[in-house]
Amino acid sequence: MKTIFYNAVIILSLSVLSSCNNKSETEKTTMKEEVKLDSVVKGSTIDIKLSNIHFTKGLNNAENLITQEAGEKIVFKAGEKTDYFSDPNEKLSNTTAPILLSKADNTKPFTIVAKVTPEFTEKGLYNAGVLYIFVHDTFYQKFCFEQDERGNHRIVTVRTTGTSDDNNHDIVKEPSVYMKISSDTKTVASYYSLDKKNWQMVRLYKNNYPKDIWLGISTQCPVEKGTTSIFEEISFEQKSVSDFRLGI
Repeated sequence: MKTIFYNAVIILSLSVLSSCNNKSETEKTTMKEEVKLDSVVKGSTIDIKLSNIHFTKGLNNAENLITQEAGEKIVFKAGEKTDYFSDPNEKLSNTTAPILLSKADNTKPFTIVAKVTPEFTEKGLYNAGVLYIFVHDTFYQKFCFEQDERGNHRIVTVRTTGTSDDNNHDIVKEPSVYMKISSDTKTVASYYSLDKKNWQMVRLYKNNYPKDIWLGISTQCPVEKGTTSIFEEISFEQKSVSDFRLGI
């Protein structure tokens, strides 16, 4: 009986030790993955401070394509054929759009808001002003005020997890919209408004982003020779909307 008891103790001890080692290895792997996710954002280190947001990284020369004007207005240029899209058919894949990024703690609620005025022209297909949640080149969401194939100006969301989807939402006839992305750590939702009071939800999904993410603004010009978007009233805070259906 003693032999059986001692053998049982030894087996139990080895099992606990193995479990601890496995847990340790899992934690190390998770840490490595988080470091890797952060390190693949290879843009420039920048220092662009507004009263309610601090941009510390620029992709695709973004920091040299903006002009800061009175009232914390950012005029953001994009060159020809600039876009961020991972085409399932690969033909239209492009990661050249300039983006200003601000780091955020995704273990806490967050909200980013901006008034966006893109430059829409007769031939400016897919020209857009854009808000981003960004992890790396194949894991991000962009939220656009964009010109479509028929010349309409639409609210558009694109979620990329390896490849991109493409969702056209409401047509907006005003030149500017307020755009908002918010999360309570479990859910992410995107909204637009014409008056910054009444918000329309256009997309909601599970927040499966890592603990460190980037929030950003961008302008894109996938087809023509260049465009400009204006961003005003940009704000970031570590709290979410209280009603995810109403966006308030």
